[in-house]
Amino acid sequence: MKHIGTICGTAIAGMFVMSVWGAFASKYGIGGGWFAGFIIIGTMWFINHYIGLVNNDGAFVDMALGIGVCGTMRDVFRHGVAAGTSSIPTLGCVIIGGIIGGLVAYKLEVYLAEKKKAESAA
Repeated sequence: MKHIGTICGTAIAGMFVMSVWGAFASKYGIGGGWFAGFIIIGTMWFINHYIGLVNNDGAFVDMALGIGVCGTMRDVFRHGVAAGTSSIPTLGCVIIGGIIGGLVAYKLEVYLAEKKKAESAA
């Protein structure tokens, strides 16, 4: 049941982001985009994480995965398979960026742990 909650919570977040955010940004400019981001992501984070609709045991995957899948599949359903295949280079860049970000975060954690250990030893 916890996996169904995770799928539903991230899918709902994806649908709101893909349908509402662009409309707010196009009508009200950057202020509308910020407002939509605050309202949509804030509300969905509250429902998914604070109330606990999304399961965060084990590997941590946040709402961004569901939002990304929703956006990609929305275009595939609307414009056909060509829309999905044309997004592969962007997906590759995102994966590379995630790997780099994870490595930097790991190195930072190791550095901070060594710094804390050196300070407590002194």
